[in-house]
This record gives sequence, C-alpha cells and structure tokens, in this order.
Amino acid sequence: MLLSNYLFFVDRCEEALKFYEACGLGKIVEIQRHGENEIPVKSETMLGKIMHARFEGDGVAFYASDNDDAEPMRGSAHHLAMDDKHSLDRMFSDLGSGGVVTTALGMQPWGDYYGKLTDRFGVQWMLNYHYSPQI
Repeated sequence: MLLSNYLFFVDRCEEALKFYEACGLGKIVEIQRHGENEIPVKSETMLGKIMHARFEGDGVAFYASDNDDAEPMRGSAHHLAMDDKHSLDRMFSDLGSGGVVTTALGMQPWGDYYGKLTDRFGVQWMLNYHYSPQI
C-alpha cells in the first residue's frame, strides 16, 4: 500500500510540476493530456492541459492534473522529512520562491528543525529535519 497525494490545479499543473522539478524534488514520469489519444475534453479551455500526471523523486511520489472545476487547495500539506539540514534550507528557499512562509524555519518546541510554506501554486509544504544533538 502507498498513500500518495493528488494535486488538482485549474490550469497551471504543468507549470507547477516543472517548478517542482527545478526545485529538485524529482521529475514528471507520466503525462496524459486532455484531448490526446481520444481522451475526451469537456471544454475547449482544457484542450492540451494535463488530465493526469505522475511525479516521482527520491522518497517522493504524487499525482496531479488540471481541472477547470478544481477547488483551492486547503487542509492538506506535503510533509518532507529530510535527513540533511542544509538540503532542507535549500529546498525551503526554492519551494518558497514566490510563495508565502507560514512558519519560519527554526528549531521547534518538539526539538526538530522545521518550517512551513505555501508555494506560488497554493500547495502547502512542511519541511522537517529531526535534530539529533551530538553527545
């Protein structure tokens, strides 16, 4: 069993997935478009937009598509448990470009280095590094 998120965009799915590639999260491994290979199109505005995409990286797997009836994303976040603080800092900066930081990176009361943001596409990300002080 594998639990994966499915992200719904109105019409910016491809732009978002290319942004996530540029951030180093992984790559697009499958794309099917509205209107290709006899896939029906319910409106001309969706023609050529992503009907279904699969995105994968090291420890990352999710799906995404464009839907002209998509609701704004809320109530869910991608959580990235990272094993390197410097990589977390870079990923947080990259994902946050053009977005909004909702919890600044820093040591948290539970003892981990953590930050939360909403990227420029409305997707929430929580990045966490389990801090283990040297003894």
